[in-house]
Amino acid sequence: MSGLKIAIPNKGRLSEDVFDLLQRAGLSISKQEKRKLYTSTQDGNYSIIFVRTQDIPSFVSDGVTDLGITGYDVMQETEAEAEMIYNLNFGGCKMVIAAKEESPFNNVNDIPENIKIATSFPNITKKYFDKLGKKVHVIEVSGATEVTPQLGLADIIVDITSTGSTLKSNKLKIIGEILDSTAVVIGRPGISETEKNKIDAFVRAIKSAMAAEEKKYLMANVPKTALPEIKKFLPGLSSPTVIGLLDEPDNVAIHVVVEKRHIYESIDKLKQLGATGILIMTVDQMIP
Repeated sequence: MSGLKIAIPNKGRLSEDVFDLLQRAGLSISKQEKRKLYTSTQDGNYSIIFVRTQDIPSFVSDGVTDLGITGYDVMQETEAEAEMIYNLNFGGCKMVIAAKEESPFNNVNDIPENIKIATSFPNITKKYFDKLGKKVHVIEVSGATEVTPQLGLADIIVDITSTGSTLKSNKLKIIGEILDSTAVVIGRPGISETEKNKIDAFVRAIKSAMAAEEKKYLMANVPKTALPEIKKFLPGLSSPTVIGLLDEPDNVAIHVVVEKRHIYESIDKLKQLGATGILIMTVDQMIP
């Protein structure tokens, strides 16, 4: 393997979002490559390793990879020697405490000592209740945490949820929140200056891809007289780029970056001001 080594999830809730982000950031990886343990990009600048989300912090801390993309919750649970480099702000979820709907517990203060708690996050759970000064019995499970109260294995659970629908379908209610989690880029401390430069370049690439995701590039021919009005609702990155037209002295071409959510509203206003030849293009990356 050559280039910067990055561990990413091989499956699960983050896998597709991370894979899509890397492609938009310019890392040429085909979906067929995900079936392998690792692959290198065509330019040789990056090596991608596909592993379980839970294993990524260990890969980073042990020096197997330079970077990893995983959930903040996983990073906290493993207690691996890794640090957060960049918050990707997607894959959002909460780690919550939940009890049966008919339970008398309505908040964490209602939870008595020595209660049984099932979770896939024993370290975080123990730390949380230690901080509250409550002695609890933590039962580690590897999956299907939400069914454990109905089976009598536990009184309450600590689990990850995005919408709360799975908890509701298992007749559980949320009685507390421990932390918010999103996808994060993590790295090992003590890297060399050369490695830092490579990591900085990678982070810039994903930042530019994320910045471009909510933008569109708009081009149109407009009357010169309409420019003052157009600038009021199409500022772009600073102001629209204006280019003269060879055979139309009364018209100009404008090029401008527009927020995706405002694109159709902007087109309607441009049409009202006499715009023609309107062209909308996607923005792959946007570097400030």
